[in-house]
Order: sequence, then structure tokens, then C-alpha cells
Amino acid sequence: MNNLCTMSLCPRITGTLLPLRLSFDVAGVRLFAVESFGRELLKMFDAEILAMNGTVSEKRKLSKRRKKPSAYRRIVTGNVNGKSVVRSDQPLLAYEFKTVPGYEHTLVWVNPATPDLRKEQRFDSYPDSVVPGPGGTSLHFVTFPPGAVFADSSFDGEAARDEALVRLRGLADHFEQEDPAMHKTNTVDYSVVYDGEMWMELDDGETLHLKRGDVVVQNGTRHAWRNKGAKPVTMLFFLNGAREKQ
Repeated sequence: MNNLCTMSLCPRITGTLLPLRLSFDVAGVRLFAVESFGRELLKMFDAEILAMNGTVSEKRKLSKRRKKPSAYRRIVTGNVNGKSVVRSDQPLLAYEFKTVPGYEHTLVWVNPATPDLRKEQRFDSYPDSVVPGPGGTSLHFVTFPPGAVFADSSFDGEAARDEALVRLRGLADHFEQEDPAMHKTNTVDYSVVYDGEMWMELDDGETLHLKRGDVVVQNGTRHAWRNKGAKPVTMLFFLNGAREKQ
């Protein structure tokens, strides 16, 4: 880079200065200006090289990863002295997967089995399974990062599976070994594309392109969600526990 400045650009600039026969002081100032200009050019060249090497884009990725997690407002009602009231009104911060940048999960509510309205409905601790049993329900927001995240050389599939087994209890157990995106649960799911565009894959490679507002009723069938786009996709899942098919 120094040779580039000294041998090509700088001689042409200094060559225009020498015939002026300036005093020593003025010439020194001009020389200093030329050298400063050269240093600024070097900085520009360095920035371009960094961009070509992907360093700049990587910094942009990191800044995007540092964004605040998604938040959803959850309002829970109840009955007090025979009258309906608001029992709670609070924001729910999405859980951000540490092993998969941009992958978020928010468990809004879960009823493990058929609710008994004679009792107060509560959700005080994380359940043993996010997949409800027969008669139960669960509601989830899930943000899927672009598929390129999983194809990146730095992606650790084993670490991602271990984290999913903790966060997505009862669901990650059904992720297939050969293709972890493929799974099937004993539920009837109402799957809504909340924001973005998603691709659903079924058996034999059948794929459907879904857009915002589209709803899939998943009747205990084997499937995978594929984000083939360049932006994150958020989906809303309502799982209804069902009896296992014999």
C-alpha cells in the first residue's frame, strides 16, 4: 500500500508542487498536507480491504445480534367475587438462543391438561414440557433466523440441540437426528405466519411458501419450518394436546 502511494499517486501530486518554487516553510506545509492526504487514502484503502474480507459485514452482524429481544404484552384475566378482572398485565421478553443467533422463543402460556375453571389458572414456573398433553394447550411466539445461520461454518449443531432440549422441553425430543428441523408431535397446531415469509416442508420434499397472515392447521403430521429468506420470520403457534394415533 505504501508502494502504491509512493510510486503512483504521490509523485503526481508532489510533481505539481515542486515547480512553484515555494519557500521552505510553505513547501514544508504543502508536503505535510500531501503526506496527510496519503495517510487518509491509506485509511480508505484499508477500509475497503476490511470490507472485502468480510470484517465490516461481520461487525454489522454482531450489532444486529445485540438488538433487544422481542417483547410481547400478556394480559391475564380472572374472576374475583364473581366479576372478571385483570390478574396480571406484563411484558414477556423473548428467550434468545445463545447457540443460534437470531433464534427466539417466547412461551406465552401453557395448560398441561384440560383446564379446571373452578380453580385459578396460573403459570408460575417453566413447565416440564412445552407440548401439552391431551386436552391441554400452549401458545408460543418463535422467531426463526435465516437458514444461512445454520449453514455457517461456526454453527455448532450439538450445542444448539443441547440448548433446545432445555428450553424446548418435550418438543426438542422429537427433533430428528438426520434433520433436526423435522419433527412431529401429538398435537393439533394452529401455525400463523406473524411477520415475514416462511416455507413449510412435509414428507417427500413437498414445500409450501407461506406469507404473513397465512395459517396452517397441523394435524399431528411430520413437518419442518424453513426460512429461505434473508430476514428473520416470526410465527405464532397454538398447540392443542391430542391423543396419540395408534
